[in-house]
Amino acid sequence: MNILTINGSPSGDASITLQTMLYLQQLFPGHIYAQLNASQSIRALEKDFSAAEEVLKEADLIVFCYPVYTFLVPSQLHRFLELIEEHEMDLSGKYAVQISTSKHFYDVTAHRFIKERCSDFGMKYIDGLSADMEDLLSKKGQQEAEAFFAHVLWCTEHDYYEKLPEKNTETFIADQVTVPEAETEKKSGHQIVIVTDLAEEQENLSEMIDRFRSISAYPCRIVNLHDFPFAGGCLGCFHCASDGVCIYKDGFDTFLREQIQNADATVYAFTIKDHSMGHRFRLYDDRQFCNGHRTVTMGKPVGYLIDGKLSAEENLKILMKARAQVGGNYLAGIACNEADGNERIDQLADNLAYALEHDYNQPADFYGVGGMKIFRDLIYQMQGMMKEDHRFYKEHGFYDFPQKRKGMILGMYLVGLMMNNPKLKNKMNMTDGMLMPYRKIIKKAGKKKK
Repeated sequence: MNILTINGSPSGDASITLQTMLYLQQLFPGHIYAQLNASQSIRALEKDFSAAEEVLKEADLIVFCYPVYTFLVPSQLHRFLELIEEHEMDLSGKYAVQISTSKHFYDVTAHRFIKERCSDFGMKYIDGLSADMEDLLSKKGQQEAEAFFAHVLWCTEHDYYEKLPEKNTETFIADQVTVPEAETEKKSGHQIVIVTDLAEEQENLSEMIDRFRSISAYPCRIVNLHDFPFAGGCLGCFHCASDGVCIYKDGFDTFLREQIQNADATVYAFTIKDHSMGHRFRLYDDRQFCNGHRTVTMGKPVGYLIDGKLSAEENLKILMKARAQVGGNYLAGIACNEADGNERIDQLADNLAYALEHDYNQPADFYGVGGMKIFRDLIYQMQGMMKEDHRFYKEHGFYDFPQKRKGMILGMYLVGLMMNNPKLKNKMNMTDGMLMPYRKIIKKAGKKKK
């Protein structure tokens, strides 16, 4: 069988993720293996895609191999998938699987994205492997990788794969968005930045932005990502880990801090493309790693203006919510022109104004809490290298390790001892005991209100 590895890491042969595939090639000889360093050579492939076309045509099984970057795949791999579509490559009927490495921070959204793209291409998708960056160094990790690939090969032998929905080819009809003739009088004290990849032909998105700017209670300025001269996508080199300065000399870190992060609220505006916000936004997101893992805009509200059928993009909706919560931002709303476009835009503008005026930030749920705890443990372990991240996490109390709550731990030991005593257990009313401190708070609130 011809097995093609699409190496989605910008590091090329030096990719940690790629080592898992190289290891598996040693364990499973008898196949013809090929490798394409898609991300590392993306600029060359944009000019001449013929080398990629040749190996893609020959492949029976395609393995997408990549590190997880900012909830999704690296922007270079995202662009490569666009090139497959632009060159009208026929991948239908070919088997597809993916291998990723990360600290399991939103590996699920990255895997779902690749799965959805495989569905677009009509491929026979087999569930992938999400590994920790260090898994291959352990016996357990090696055994898991071997068992995974043995199962993949078994699936191809028996033609077993996940039946994915066909790509929706229906033309999206946007709800009509109008721009009021009279613009709302602007208040002072706050400023909103609208970050977009708006192109000239995107009339629907342009109207949405114009209406939001007209309705908004506070002045808005637009930053179009097409205007910034990106030197390239994030290389994952960790050059910025100690001082926050990117290895590229295109000035992105300064641009980010002086043109975007200095605003009081951010609205992202894009047209849905290939189950995501498109390559240009991916490039922007990945390059924000110059902030490391620091939530530098924490407390500032965010919103989205989206042109497209959002109801069909569950993974994208999860990504936007998680992105806000992990950053410590209040998600003021997602206004889509799928239906009731005017009303949704107006509500987003009002919610953003309320959040700015009342300093409102909704508490996070699992998307934010779980994500930050993964980073908490990572930064604590790597504090010697990620010094700025470590300082930031200490200052903001992110190191909330459970072992620090010694009083709670001792209290639970005491409760456990009492529960083991039959006489005490019968006399104990756990519910009343648990509710007692809450009742005191409620009683105190009643007195405060009076």
